[in-house]
Amino acid sequence: MLNLHIATIAIIVANVLVSLRGFKDQLFFDRYKFQIGAIQAGQKERMFTSGFLHVDIAHLFFNMFTLYFFADVVIAWFGPPKFFIVYVISLLAGSLLALYFHKNETYYSAVGASGAVTGILYAAILLQPNMQLGLLFIPIPLPAYIFGIAYLLYSIYGMKSRLGNIGHTAHFGGAIGGYATTLLFRPSLLTTDPLMVFLLAIPIVILFVLAKTGKI
Repeated sequence: MLNLHIATIAIIVANVLVSLRGFKDQLFFDRYKFQIGAIQAGQKERMFTSGFLHVDIAHLFFNMFTLYFFADVVIAWFGPPKFFIVYVISLLAGSLLALYFHKNETYYSAVGASGAVTGILYAAILLQPNMQLGLLFIPIPLPAYIFGIAYLLYSIYGMKSRLGNIGHTAHFGGAIGGYATTLLFRPSLLTTDPLMVFLLAIPIVILFVLAKTGKI
């Protein structure tokens, strides 16, 4: 299957199966999506299950396509068990940040693997910050760390302006989860590549300063 690691295939299959069930069964979709009111009422499992649901095929494809590009980097460095841990922690971190920022919005809901996938993406960038990323709308390949910083700054803007029907908060939370877990598994990065550790932390610091000062 395009030389995908079995760990990546397992995650893709899980997302596809759960998403397809959600496409066909609205009651199933509504029961397991991320929703503030339901979570606050005790249905904490939604913070995990929502990460395997998607609104449509395009949403599912984009997330799995992104995972396809970056999963192998994390697996190569950490192996499958730690890769799964990074994925799950990033998923939950995305849900936790969304819960924190939207705690007063009872009807706020979201679905998608974006938080988990963004965590894998940010972990891969921290591990290999100088790999080149080519984007459709930018003809010149960019170093991964520039893309990572720009993406999180854009996510802050999206959170602040409520831009589009996109879970910017979950994306950012996932990135924080991927960043923190990568440093937990490979603390030597703090001494071998402190500049990249610092640079990739800048958007995270900015977010919490804005939150602390009530500007987001």
